[in-house]
Amino acid sequence: MIRHFLLVVLIALGAFAAWWLLQKPSHDRPWADDVAELLHPEVQGDAVVLHNVRNFVWRTETDYTVRWDTRRYDLSTLQSADLVLSYWMGPAIAHTLVSFGFADGSYLTFSLEIRKEKGEEFSAWKGFFRQYEAILVAADEADIVRTRSNARGEDVYIYRLDIPPEQLKTLFLAYVERATELEKAPAFYNTLTSNCTTVVYEIAKQIVPDLPLDYRLLASGYFDEYAHEQGGLVKGFSLDELKQKGYIVPRAKAAQSGENFSEVIRRGVPGMH
Repeated sequence: MIRHFLLVVLIALGAFAAWWLLQKPSHDRPWADDVAELLHPEVQGDAVVLHNVRNFVWRTETDYTVRWDTRRYDLSTLQSADLVLSYWMGPAIAHTLVSFGFADGSYLTFSLEIRKEKGEEFSAWKGFFRQYEAILVAADEADIVRTRSNARGEDVYIYRLDIPPEQLKTLFLAYVERATELEKAPAFYNTLTSNCTTVVYEIAKQIVPDLPLDYRLLASGYFDEYAHEQGGLVKGFSLDELKQKGYIVPRAKAAQSGENFSEVIRRGVPGMH
């Protein structure tokens, strides 16, 4: 009886292993509009050209205008990096984004996401089993932040990261390198090991090599707490103060057409002018 049971288990494990190995990531699928294009970077010193920067106009989750831009950045004018957390499933789970600010007042946001096919929805469980490709989206804040705060009704917070100016370029180029890797070779998103928060952690380790692992890399809704404990957020404020002043939804919804969305959502946020 025990031998029979063990045989069944071994057969099942073997079948699962075979299925697992047969799953191959691809760039060739019927992608949803908002992840249809891969970021294509070109880097020459401090001059960076990014093709396929997303700049959609979102009216609702399903009503939008498709826009993909080519943008040029001078990394010598990088001034800041901000952590954005968007809560979509209770207090423990948030989507994690990082937004870079430049001297001309523009911002560019990076976000590791699943590359959804048309009609596909996200499932954390499916994310364990090679069911989604990963994509690194670079987008205008008026697209990627506004759609979460306004169209989707998520709770969105923004925090100024305490990063020395000379290290901002290192972080920005780390995102560019990750995008280049994904463009050259498709890879799977993984809920545990390759998600929107672990990519931030992996890139941050390039400037803080001894950054500790922590459960809040998975319970991403508490990632701001982790960042605050590690000295990664602007100094001189408690986390409660930073959360209260960094909650952007009322300002995002009040932003008028023609206003600088990035400037509006940062009003009163510690460390931002």
